Order: sequence, then structure tokens, then C-alpha cells
Amino acid sequence: MSTATTTQATPVTPLDLNNIQGDILSGLPKKTQIYYFFEITDATKFRHDLRKFIPLVETVAGVLKDRDAIDNHKKNKHPGLIPMTGVNISFSHKGFVKLGIDDSTLAPAVDKAFKTGQQIDAVNNLGDPKKSDGSPDWDSHFLQDIHGMFIISGDCHNSIKKKEHEIEQLFGVQTSQASIKKIVAIRGDVRPGAEAGHEHFGFLDGVSNPAVIGFDKVINPGPKPVEPGVLLTGQPGDSFTRAPWATDGSFIAFRYLFQQVPEFNEFLKQNPIAKDGNGNALTPEEGSELLGARMVGRWKSGAPIDLAPFKDDPVLAADQKRNNDFFFEGEINSQLRCPFATHVRKTNPRNDLEVPPPGIAPIPIEGRRIMRRGIQFGPELTKEEKAKGKTEHGRGLLFASYQTNITNGFQFLQQSWANTQNFPPFETQPELPGLDPLIGQGVRSMSGLDPLAEQKVLSMPTFIVPRGGEYFFAPSLKGLKETIAAAA
Repeated sequence: MSTATTTQATPVTPLDLNNIQGDILSGLPKKTQIYYFFEITDATKFRHDLRKFIPLVETVAGVLKDRDAIDNHKKNKHPGLIPMTGVNISFSHKGFVKLGIDDSTLAPAVDKAFKTGQQIDAVNNLGDPKKSDGSPDWDSHFLQDIHGMFIISGDCHNSIKKKEHEIEQLFGVQTSQASIKKIVAIRGDVRPGAEAGHEHFGFLDGVSNPAVIGFDKVINPGPKPVEPGVLLTGQPGDSFTRAPWATDGSFIAFRYLFQQVPEFNEFLKQNPIAKDGNGNALTPEEGSELLGARMVGRWKSGAPIDLAPFKDDPVLAADQKRNNDFFFEGEINSQLRCPFATHVRKTNPRNDLEVPPPGIAPIPIEGRRIMRRGIQFGPELTKEEKAKGKTEHGRGLLFASYQTNITNGFQFLQQSWANTQNFPPFETQPELPGLDPLIGQGVRSMSGLDPLAEQKVLSMPTFIVPRGGEYFFAPSLKGLKETIAAAA
């Protein structure tokens, strides 16, 4: 049932927005962004250099001020963009080991993913393609030991390059006194014009991030808001006891994801749906558009197919009071409106688990929610790629998600939901739902794509290829100052 509300509960202790890194709750404002991965080469010097770096770290409070400035800039119709940058920092388990910092209470034993690291997790649990030696088939940079990550966001390339240079100077990069070594820096950019906010397949992204109790002032109708401890360590809703220095931090799952956009478009073109769920004939273009929407769970506008099952509704998509207010209600054993394996349903099953069929206990999913961030990378499609239907230039998503438990969050969503053919588990239809058509790893097929032939299974190639990643922890400002950096 709907959880429409404009009020919220308040945690016992108000969130300290000056202590939380800015990307976690509010998202660093950006038109462009660099993910900068580094190795710590001199731990002692790094901790001294870190103290000089900390004033550059953007907090949630700082982000909110920046967003107010952006809003005023737009309201007053000033030309161009406000020059602006924001920086955050995070560390891998190997980074903490290098620094001699005990993270045993940071990541309890039940959250094995952070300590194991994503290289091993990719093969054992995430299902990433493997090379002949058993290692993940990744870009070579991500097969190295990565100790930390800077996120540098800004209004333009020049702004973030200047900030990157400033950071490198603080840590002495490319000098004999360097405390870090740059492994790789990957730049992403918001797509141009009308495609801003849309990922490379063309679908509006980031619509269904969770609202957070005690932070979001207005909670729109849709899935219930989450306790801050789902995203922030040491806050109400965090199921583990953390060391004091670890309060107000968050774990990051970073993924370097390449999208096969021409191949995706060609697949839609070659497999159009002939009729909608009401039996109305569709043109090939309409049938291809419907197929894409039923794979993703939303139309490219962002309108959810659970509410607009057979025709796009841009007005619905633009209405924040309606565009996330759906729950897959009344769809037990039916894929008419929305296939069970659609990406949106796989990654947030809503009432499929929380309001299951009679006689089955509900499964809470609040602890599985993640805050999705990231940015697109790579060029727009070229004429040659469109004509050949084949990828010739790398493009995709620099994916980052925040949570207080990677094993219960990102890893679980990928392994137990996206990669599992019989999820959701309570349906008794004869056909298997199949893998998540976008991020599922394995033999790829999906039922329910044709609303009038739900048992028909359509096989498909891989459309998103993981080429690297790592797990990090983004500490609070107090954690950076009092534990990780050298004493003043």
C-alpha cells in the first residue's frame, strides 16, 4: 500500500550535517566528475598530508549551501554555471591496513565483502566474467591494490582538473616526497541537452533513491523512507555497533560499468512487441520502445510501467508525487503490467516481498536499500555506431552506491536478486522470471516481455559489462581528523 506522506519522524539525535561527507545524503553537485584511485606509498607522510587535505572535503552542509546557491542562480536567470567543486575521500580495507588502522569494528565479521575486496567478490559472488586464470576480466588498473579514492565534482572540466592538481600537490604526487601514487583517474560527464539525467541507454536515472528520515524535509509518495542507519554508520537503523571514529560514515560499492548501447538498440529493433496488453497493434518503433520499457521497468521519460504499462506518460514521469508511488500490487502470478525480472523490480521488489501472498511472512527490504550515485562516462553514439549497431567507443556508468553493509546491500542485490532466475520467489507461474536484463550476470533470458505471451522467453546478449571496481568506506570528518590523519 502507498506510503504517501509529507511528514517524517526525527532521530533521537539530529544528524550532524557538518560531519558527513557530502555525496552520501545529498549528492555532490556536478556537471562533470573524476573518480581518482590511489595507492598509499608512505603511510606516515600520508597521514600528515591528509590533515592538510581535510579542509577540502565537502560535507552535506556544504552541499546544501551549494544547492541553494545554484537555485538562486537559476531563479535570477544568471547566465552560465556557478564555478564550483566538491571533494570527498574514501578508503578500502587494504588502505586501512596500509595505514595501520584497525577496521575490525568498522566492518563486523558478518559484512565480509568490504574486507574481502571486490576483486575476489566479483568472482565468488557477483558473477563477473572471468579470465582463464580465474581472475575477473577487468581493466588492469582495478587488478592492482587500490587503497583509496577521491571523488572530485564540479561545474566544468577546467574546475575539476584544477582541483585534481591541487590535491596532487598536497600529497606530493610526481615528486620524490609523494605519499600516494595515482593508479587511474576516470572522468564522467552529465549527458548533454535533453539527455541530462539519462543514462546511455536513454532512460532517466536516479528516480527511486530512498528518502532518509531526519534529513529529507519532504518525503514524496512511494516506498517508505529509511532510517539514517541504513546509509550512515552508527545512526538509528544501523544494525551493528561501530567504533566511535566510524560514526557517520558509509560504505561505497564502486563499479566501472561499460554499456553496449548500439547492441541494446539493435536488440530492441530486432525484437519489437507486436501488440500491447490490451491487444492493440503496435508499429515496429512502438513495439521496440515498449520492449525497452519492459526490460527496464520505466519508460525513457522515467514513467514507471507499473502505472503506465503500455504507453509512455511524460506528465506522470515529471510528477514527483506520482512517479515513484507504485508497489507491484495485485500482480501476483501476472506479468501483464510489469515483468517480474524487470530491472526496477529486481533491484527494489517493493510489495513482492513486503506484502507477499497469504500465508507467507513478509520480508522487510529497508535494510537492502542503497543510495545510488555516479555519473555517465564516454561519448555520445557516433553515426558509424548507429549504422553498424556495434560499440566502437567505450561508454557507460561510473556507478557508486552508499550503504552501511555491503554484504546486505549492494552485494545482496546483485547476487541474490539480479543474478537469480527465480526471483521474486513467491510467484507460482510456470515460467522463470530470468535474470535482471541489464545487470544480471549469467545465462541471460527473460520471460514476461510480451504482455500477451508471458511464458515466452527471450534470450539476450550482455548489455552491461563490468570492468572494475572496489569497496570503500567514506569516514566522517571527525573520523578523518581524530583517527585517520596524523595528530595536529
